[in-house]
Amino acid sequence: MRGDSAINEIRFIVDHNVGKLTRWLRMMGYDSLFFNGDNDSDMVRQALAEGRVILTRDTEIMKRRTINRGQLKAIMIESDEPERQMRQIMNTLDLQSHLRPFTLCLECNKPLIEKSREEVKDRVPSYVYKTQSQYMECPDCGRIYWRGTHWKAMTRKLEQIVENSDSSPD
Repeated sequence: MRGDSAINEIRFIVDHNVGKLTRWLRMMGYDSLFFNGDNDSDMVRQALAEGRVILTRDTEIMKRRTINRGQLKAIMIESDEPERQMRQIMNTLDLQSHLRPFTLCLECNKPLIEKSREEVKDRVPSYVYKTQSQYMECPDCGRIYWRGTHWKAMTRKLEQIVENSDSSPD
């Protein structure tokens, strides 16, 4: 078993009221499902069945017996601001030391597969092909990722969140 296997054990289900966290967590390499349903019981059942941590701002979910008895982990998100939400999660679960950024598709949550330049030549803009050498592809949706300006901006933002994660989320 690899040394980072504990990382893969932390999986999330993100309530619609904190939905922006889904992409941030995926960006960091955490399996994260977005729950957009109306029935909280469905989300709780799915979290239990799949061993996921619930992230929510819904106080009623936090009152459920499965959570109060410790059968299911849930985090009551305190802030409306996504960066503060991320710092709260990182502090609560000590995620800082387990990051695997840009290993999951931001759209469909599947692990990305490395691709050669030649394999993506006809699927990326010519400028990107000329200037980039590393590519990743989602096996499900076919989306291609590369380390361009958007990637650099997201990396800087993640670094800021990690650096500030020991700050109070409020």
